[in-house]
This record gives sequence, structure tokens and C-alpha cells, in this order.
Amino acid sequence: MSEFSSYEEQLAEHGKIIYTNVGTSMMPLLREHRDVMIIERPTGRLKKYDVPLYKTPSGKYILHRILKVRENDYVICGDHCTRREYGITDEHIIGVLTGVIRDGKTIRMDDFSYKLYYHLWCDLFYIRVAILKVKSFFVRGFRFLKKKLKRQK
Repeated sequence: MSEFSSYEEQLAEHGKIIYTNVGTSMMPLLREHRDVMIIERPTGRLKKYDVPLYKTPSGKYILHRILKVRENDYVICGDHCTRREYGITDEHIIGVLTGVIRDGKTIRMDDFSYKLYYHLWCDLFYIRVAILKVKSFFVRGFRFLKKKLKRQK
């Protein structure tokens, strides 16, 4: 993708985007700068567990998973996030994740292991939130101790 074309232009011209991700909000599904996303134009209304690429009113592109389909919008959350996003409409959505290339192998969105992953990770949302908060607590504690030990040297 050239630095001067938008995702919308690439999708309109080629029908898909093959690009590496930036950010950690979709871990463990997408590893930053390591996995390659395959994003295609959506065909109709999206379903629960689909992973849309959408553009915010401020112009920021975000790739997060649909947790709930409502009549006029979607409830969306990143796999490594604890806050849900509301009010994302079909007008915001420009593409949908159709595959991930990891270590040279393509993970299709209809693979059994991928379906098992998103059911466990999304259907048990409150357990995921607890896991991520505990992990964050220990990471922050480790960084604090590391900083304190450096100051003592």
C-alpha cells in the first residue's frame, strides 16, 4: 500500500488489503509487526465475532471484534481490551478481517481452532477482563520494582 492511498482506496481498487498490523489491541490473535492481516470489503451486514476495520470520526483506523450485533450498530471490543465500544455503524466499517498469515501459514476465519479461540475469549468476556487486569497488575508491579532496583544501584 502506498503511503498516499487510504485503506478505502486500496479496498476499492484491489478488493482487499494485505498488511501487517500496528498495535496490541487484538493480541493474541494478531502480533504487532509480525502477523499479516487479510482484509476484504464487507458483503452485507456483519455477524457476531467478525473483525471489522472501521474508521472513527477523527480519522483513526481500528480493527476490533464484534461482540454484539444490534439493530442500528455494533458493540465492539479488541481481543486484548477490557472496554467495549458502542455506536459503531455500517457507515464506519470499511473492511472485515478474512484471514491472518502467521509464520507463513494462513489462518482462515472459518478454521475450527480459530472459532474455538474466539468463542472462549469472547463468550467468557468477564473472565478475559479479569485475566487482563491481573496480568496488567503484575506487569506494572514488575516495572515498578525494576525501576526501584535501578535507582538503588
